[in-house]
Amino acid sequence: MAETEKHDLTHLATDGRAEMVDVGAKQDTQRTAVAVGAVTMAPETLRAIQEGNAKKGDVIAVARLAGIMAAKKTHDLIPLCHPLALTKIAVEIAPDEALPGLRVEATAALTGKTGVEMEALTAVSVACLTIYDMAKALDKNMVIGAVRLKEKAGGRSGDWRMDEAGDGTASG
Repeated sequence: MAETEKHDLTHLATDGRAEMVDVGAKQDTQRTAVAVGAVTMAPETLRAIQEGNAKKGDVIAVARLAGIMAAKKTHDLIPLCHPLALTKIAVEIAPDEALPGLRVEATAALTGKTGVEMEALTAVSVACLTIYDMAKALDKNMVIGAVRLKEKAGGRSGDWRMDEAGDGTASG
């Protein structure tokens, strides 16, 4: 953040105590968020996962389900997050030979008073952790990384998309 930018921290009371933001007076709007991440691994590990040869079972199917379940529990995991009635949570996991590894993308959506960025990020994080857990017998050197918000839509702050370089600066 540039030195000249100033943002109010909405989760702090005037005396500095953490507090949950009151969103009761806000209008319901359609909100979506997309988060991404990756698990880098040895080419042999990726091949074993793709061929269904991990000892714990179908790595991708279990990780997808774990991500969906985690998004629904975000408010239990992240202090001050509101419990949300998600209308959509989708987790896609795709092999990437160039990585080598698995790329994870989660989309969360709802019509409500607060955004779903944390739900999308939680889905990606837990899906990546589950991939590690499911395949750690094959490769303890796997690296979880590049977990970030890719885009969001709706709400007072409007739409946002990570720039093409993916370096964390926003466009929109």
